[in-house]
Amino acid sequence: MKVAVLYGGTSKEREVSLSTGKGMIKALEELNHDVLAIDFNPSQLDALLTQLKDVDLVFIGLHGKQGEDGTVQGLLDLLDIPYVGSGVLSSSLAMDKTRAKQVFAMHNIPVAKSETYHFKETRFKVIDHVKKHFDTPFVVKPNQEGSTLGLTVVESWEQLNDAIQLAFTHDSDIIVETYVQGRELTVAVLGNYGDEQSLPVIEIVPKSKYYDYESKYAEGGSEHIVPAEIDEELTMEIQNYAKLAHQSLGCETYSRVDFILNEQLEPIILEVNTLPGMTPTSLYPDAAAAVDLSYVEMIQLFIDLTLEKYN
Repeated sequence: MKVAVLYGGTSKEREVSLSTGKGMIKALEELNHDVLAIDFNPSQLDALLTQLKDVDLVFIGLHGKQGEDGTVQGLLDLLDIPYVGSGVLSSSLAMDKTRAKQVFAMHNIPVAKSETYHFKETRFKVIDHVKKHFDTPFVVKPNQEGSTLGLTVVESWEQLNDAIQLAFTHDSDIIVETYVQGRELTVAVLGNYGDEQSLPVIEIVPKSKYYDYESKYAEGGSEHIVPAEIDEELTMEIQNYAKLAHQSLGCETYSRVDFILNEQLEPIILEVNTLPGMTPTSLYPDAAAAVDLSYVEMIQLFIDLTLEKYN
């Protein structure tokens, strides 16, 4: 097959996307596909349309805005080119943390208490409202951003103004959310509609205090425990929540669902990643390996599931 890989891009997660793309490209070449590697730039759409001519399938190795948010998926839909992963609506919903949390709550998936603020609200009004409705520690983060970019864990009120300012540099809407103390867990979901399965739960143990950008992507920044050391009943509960979250947003083929397991052993959902990282230190390949799927076999399975969906 002639397979294009869109990677790189122009979002603030470009460096991660470059690594994800390289992993995908290497695996596809090992599978003897005719691989077209495209460093995606939305300002060069004419060149992109020419490159995508006669392509059989597209892997989207992009992260963040203009890649993970449904925009590229919409373009490929217009061009009638099959692609691996979730469609426009589910990609957009998953990227919009406020709307995603509303969907999760509708399906009785536990979420942390949160409020969303728009940039047109005055800083004084936002600070005043936060002080009335939240106790420290709490999290301030952009509504649509990944990899913890623009996120601050506010432990003292002196941090609040800077945290709000930082989050607004990334997005026009920000979320203030109760900080949930606990263990970082994630679940990879795999399969086509009605036949999805949750892979083993992974616990992430960051080397720093919080699971920040460096912990996610730096070599040795965190330890992945696969499977997580939790009992069978709790494992099944978390896996079921992950599958339900994936389905409730309408995700397709694969996703990764992040949780915090609080001190009362209640799983609180954080977000669904429709295009999770596929770098050498990424969690999704680790989950696949736990069910005896190598990286290359995982990529081929994504292709098989996608062709099954389109046929």
